[in-house]
Amino acid sequence: MKKFKMPTAFTILFLIIIAVAVMTWIVPAGQYDYVDPEASTLEPIPGTYSSAEQNPQGLWEVLYAPIKGFFDAQDIALFVIVIGGFLGVVMKTGAIDAGIGHVVRKLEGRERVMIPILMILFALGGTTYGMAEETIAFYPLIIPIIIAAGYDALTAVLIIAVGAGVGVLGSTVNPFATGIASGFAGVSIGDGIIVRVLILVISLAIAIFYVMRYADKVKNEPSKSLVSHLAIQHKEDFLKGNDTIEVVELTKRRKVVLWIFGLTFFIMILGVIPWAWKFNITLFEDINNAILGIPGVGSVLGNILPLGDWWFGELALLFLVASIIIGLIYKMPEEELTGSFVDGAKDLLGVALIIGVSRGITVVMNDGGMSATVLHWGENLLAELGPITFANISFLFFLPLSFLVPSTSGLATLSMPIMAPLADFAGVDRAIVITAYQSASGIINLITPTSAVIMGALAIARVPYDIYFKFMWKLLIVLTLLVMAVLSITVFV
Repeated sequence: MKKFKMPTAFTILFLIIIAVAVMTWIVPAGQYDYVDPEASTLEPIPGTYSSAEQNPQGLWEVLYAPIKGFFDAQDIALFVIVIGGFLGVVMKTGAIDAGIGHVVRKLEGRERVMIPILMILFALGGTTYGMAEETIAFYPLIIPIIIAAGYDALTAVLIIAVGAGVGVLGSTVNPFATGIASGFAGVSIGDGIIVRVLILVISLAIAIFYVMRYADKVKNEPSKSLVSHLAIQHKEDFLKGNDTIEVVELTKRRKVVLWIFGLTFFIMILGVIPWAWKFNITLFEDINNAILGIPGVGSVLGNILPLGDWWFGELALLFLVASIIIGLIYKMPEEELTGSFVDGAKDLLGVALIIGVSRGITVVMNDGGMSATVLHWGENLLAELGPITFANISFLFFLPLSFLVPSTSGLATLSMPIMAPLADFAGVDRAIVITAYQSASGIINLITPTSAVIMGALAIARVPYDIYFKFMWKLLIVLTLLVMAVLSITVFV
């Protein structure tokens, strides 16, 4: 009997489209009145549900759904492709590899201090741009150093995988989780950012404590290592020829690239936070007073660059301009700059296509009149639930769904058109649902065996999956309880 293999996200989502199309023949069609029928994001008015004429979806509608879905989500899909191009240009410079490699070499001999510092750096990557596949390059560099310092290979895996994973769990402006979910929920990426920062900081502190406690135990008593039976093999595999490991040099240009990289995400945060326009005008007025001294120029410039009111078009422009600036500063030839941008965009083309396929599910539901009926059922159910219960049930609901649909962008596109309006019925801010989704997805992606990143890291480190899971399950329970507590307190406050 052949071993079962989990189908790809594309297959799962297309099967869901077929299943939903079948349901449109069974589920009664309905409709709602909306607060603003002309708005891009429709907000249903509670208690206004009524029956509508049945419009079952057939084979043509099923096949056409992903195409219509892509057109519906073209602004978000383009944003993802531009982000891919930006990351392609940044990675081409080697700046991120050089920055982390520089930190590793500087801290060699002080590996205990290295653990929290590297976990924070990887978490910053996770929370800003969803750092995942990019971590694979650091395992061959970090594993030998950690083993030579008296720790084990599992410790090295935890530093990188848990560091970046917790960053994704506490995504603040991660465009592939928070950004896409916010787009389909119809709210700004900046909404709920304070709560997400709180989750990031607390969960990272817990994770660092958890990893350091294990690392100290291994160093003081090597027999307590979960991979102690593999210690000899690991030393032979990783310490032999350690001196030949090359670290990318952190040149002045690469330092500048890192500064621009960080500044781009900082501007992105200002661009999506609703109250940032006040900071925007004040900033330009201060610059004007210091340099030009011309009355009114600050207000004019502040209004020309309206921070705080940005959507995916403005954000795509930001990352496109940042890509060009980085290419010019790094003195890339025109062909290399455009080639790096296109290669990076190509890497995320699959994500853009998943968004289209996922959106196709909503298209079939809407065209079949099924969305309003599902919302009506949810409205009736929520009548007996309080806001706190709804927030936590949403989080628990996203846990198994994250395993079924491992693509964070696909899950956001699939779930937000239904879950966001349900939040309105429950009296819960839509940003709470986004936080519940990304936290659940982040927790599952820390341990899911369908993750190429986790399984690839364990393969490089020669650490069996069952041993990794044995370490992780207690941490996951703690993080789950933390997220539920923060969601409850947020809704209550």
